[in-house]
Amino acid sequence: MGRGNTEIKRIENSTNRQVTFSKRRSGIIKKAREISVLCDAQVSLVIFSSLGKLSEYCSPSTTLPKMLERYQQNSGKKLWDATHENLSAEIDRIKKENDNMQIELRHLKGEDLNSLNPKELIPIEEALQNGLTSVREKKKDFLKMLKKNERMLEEENKRLKYLLHHQQMAIEGSMRELEISYHQKDAEYANQMPMIFRVQPFQPNLHGNN
Repeated sequence: MGRGNTEIKRIENSTNRQVTFSKRRSGIIKKAREISVLCDAQVSLVIFSSLGKLSEYCSPSTTLPKMLERYQQNSGKKLWDATHENLSAEIDRIKKENDNMQIELRHLKGEDLNSLNPKELIPIEEALQNGLTSVREKKKDFLKMLKKNERMLEEENKRLKYLLHHQQMAIEGSMRELEISYHQKDAEYANQMPMIFRVQPFQPNLHGNN
């Protein structure tokens, strides 16, 4: 019994709709890959799901930008507006400017000079002279700053030595004062001792004479 025709309409159930999308997307990509291999055709396929998820396939022998460019040329339809065209032109201008700067940089390094005539070498020589002068000035400024820092360090070292010397003198003075105070208190304590404790032990016993 043959299969009946299925009515093509939006699937209302979100789960069934997602399952159907995944199955048919895989089938379409498979068919695109098959026709690319079997028929040596260039195929580009772009699919966006209802949630905005991107799926794509492109024949290995080409790329999507190339396919879009061929489509634009063959269909006569402009895919890019004036803004995109201006942006593309600006990108080309920047690339060209970058290439020129790379060439100038090689010339300043002394590379690829054989193709230049004497007149073209003059601005390069002037640029190098200006650069050398600037480097020398920066070097002088750096040496001046270095000497200034050395002087500051020397002054700071002298100041620290001065403070350390005075701190040592203050500590020594405090120690002498403590020592003098200790001897004074020792003498006062000796003067205040009773007479019996101040009798020398080598004196003869007074009771022995009786």
